[in-house]
Amino acid sequence: MPISLSLSLQRLWTLDKFAYSLRVFLAFSGALALSWVLADIALLIPLFLGIIASALSETDDSWQGRLQALLVTLLCFAVASLAVRWLFPWPWLFAVMLGVSTFVLIMLGAVGQRYATIASGTLILAIYTMISIEHHASVPEAGGWNQTLLILLGAAWYGAISVIWCALFSRQPVKQSMAQLYRELGKYLILKSMLFEPLRGLDVEARRLALARQNGKVVEALNRAKEMIFRRLEGQRGSRKLNRYLRIYFIAQDIHERASSSHYPYAQLTDAFFHHDVLFRCQRLLDQQGQACKRLGKALLLNRPFEHGQSERALADLRASIDHLRAMDNPAWRGLMPPLTALADNLATLEEQLAMAHNPDAGADQDDVSLLDRSPSSLKDAWERIRLNLTMGSPTFRHAIRLPLALLVGYGLLHLIHPTQGFWILLTTLFVCRPNFAATRRFLVQRIAGTVLGLTVGWASITLFPSALLQTLIAVLSGVTFFATREKHYIVATAAITLLVLCSFNQVGDGFDLIWPRLFDTLIGALIAGAAVFFILPDWQGRRLHREAASALTASRRYLEEILQQYQSGKQDDLAYRLARRNAHNADAALSTLLANLLQEPEHYRRRDADEGFRFLVLSHTLLGYLSALGAHRHRLGEADYVARLVPAARRIADYLEMLSDRLVRRVPVAGLEEAREALVAWFESESQGAEGEIYRPMQTQLLLIARQLGPLTEAADRLIEVRHDSAGAGAAAAG
Repeated sequence: MPISLSLSLQRLWTLDKFAYSLRVFLAFSGALALSWVLADIALLIPLFLGIIASALSETDDSWQGRLQALLVTLLCFAVASLAVRWLFPWPWLFAVMLGVSTFVLIMLGAVGQRYATIASGTLILAIYTMISIEHHASVPEAGGWNQTLLILLGAAWYGAISVIWCALFSRQPVKQSMAQLYRELGKYLILKSMLFEPLRGLDVEARRLALARQNGKVVEALNRAKEMIFRRLEGQRGSRKLNRYLRIYFIAQDIHERASSSHYPYAQLTDAFFHHDVLFRCQRLLDQQGQACKRLGKALLLNRPFEHGQSERALADLRASIDHLRAMDNPAWRGLMPPLTALADNLATLEEQLAMAHNPDAGADQDDVSLLDRSPSSLKDAWERIRLNLTMGSPTFRHAIRLPLALLVGYGLLHLIHPTQGFWILLTTLFVCRPNFAATRRFLVQRIAGTVLGLTVGWASITLFPSALLQTLIAVLSGVTFFATREKHYIVATAAITLLVLCSFNQVGDGFDLIWPRLFDTLIGALIAGAAVFFILPDWQGRRLHREAASALTASRRYLEEILQQYQSGKQDDLAYRLARRNAHNADAALSTLLANLLQEPEHYRRRDADEGFRFLVLSHTLLGYLSALGAHRHRLGEADYVARLVPAARRIADYLEMLSDRLVRRVPVAGLEEAREALVAWFESESQGAEGEIYRPMQTQLLLIARQLGPLTEAADRLIEVRHDSAGAGAAAAG
């Protein structure tokens, strides 16, 4: 039994939300204990509000970074709370402050995610202060300043717990992020293996689309892990364990590059080897490597041995199958054997990386282990980021205009109709109104559903359990549930926070009187948020589709240029190369996210955008796969004569991608590029046929595949441009 309990606690400790929930539980429990010791249950509400605001503002950092962020957060909280109390009696001045401060705080988010999180928490705390004043008869009496101090005390209390926790368990979040990264890599490899399924009539495009979407999740996990490691490496470069996680991260990057590699059109391989087992062997190996990645993630979390014998055996079977095909010496296969061999070599290297990831100390140290610091280096740099977003084309700027107007409408409405607990309208609007329609729609529905569920459970709770102690305990558990579920199960999170509100307010008043006002205020606030995102500078994703597509092409071009540089100077995973590779995958993921949001928009606004966009995404992701394979096999080419021809021709591909990207940005038809494209394909085909030996064939083969991909990409880009012109024409006709 003790062993079983120990294993259960160990597994619980590995959950990414467990530590977060435990910190919140400690903070709520401390506030509850203080109120009971002082025999003043009224302390509970402002303390809880401060804890919630502080927990929502928590940034991922080392304990030193978290302490600095906490001090900035408390300063922002204090200014916001005091400003609300000073201006509350003067509605017009208060409205001006509300609009201006909301705009400024949203624009601060353009500086970086850390600032966006603190800004969002500050807005939430400001509205909590309004709710506190309203709860005390809408008059900020002299004693009401105590409520402000209590809110700030609650925020500081949670912040102190967070800083201490970061100091004691600084590497646990890194370990969890690395485990999540390898889980997502495993899912990607399993999806990739389905492309090798040796069956005819498969919907390959649907599988490629699913692969592109999963790639976005892998990129997100890579970015999250990188930021976690970077924040903890600041000032701790000598930490052996942190350096170990850094090596594991670099290995994950290399696995991702090799996993995303495409060595040949899989349909042609299926046709050629349909009656042989080689593609089945490829599929099984990739699937086993995907399962191994998942097991590796679990092994990292639990500090257990990692076993990947099945994938090792699958690799040996694949080698044997290729040797058998080569021994058959079929003339029809001679053009396919080199890319098939390169594919096997790539998977063999991936297998080596998997083995190294569990014991990274055994591998050679990487020369360049620097990471890009994306935070602003100075006030000038921060202002420059904000200035670049002060344009109607920036989603941040549009949201910074939209949200203040929505809050002002809510503020005016509550003064017009004087609803009970009217400031819950502003809180609902703040939580529901998101930068795009898809997210707002999702949160709107879930917020209303969660509120109804929470009010129902809350009514039952305060009816069945009249004891003040039981109700406060329910409030504490509800608060913990909110933070444990708010990212993945927002309906449950909303129900939990509603239950917390009812049980807490029932201690200082009548919770039953809050049920109907809370429901109506939620409906009104959600309606305002929905109307705002629909009518105020709507950020329809189709309007940005051509720019995101162009960004994907531009990032791929820069990735290609860095790969070519490596072929000339020799393989080196330096910062410039890793940054170009990551930016290419980030652009691919951004396009995938935009299209997912586009599907949630009204049919009238997306028309043909979604279909054409997904076609472009599949082709763009395929191009990225060819580039990844080119990067995976990079090596110094030497001084052979044909190298002088190969690299300049590859740079012509980069120039073509730049021209195509420029046409997309300007929405200019792509006519006139056919001759350059056809000349490129013809040159690489002739060069590939005339190549001597197979030592450099992977590079030539990949460049030929990339050149052939330019045609479908150009057609897809042209259709995107036509769709946007059709949409603009329809809009003009409607206006006329």
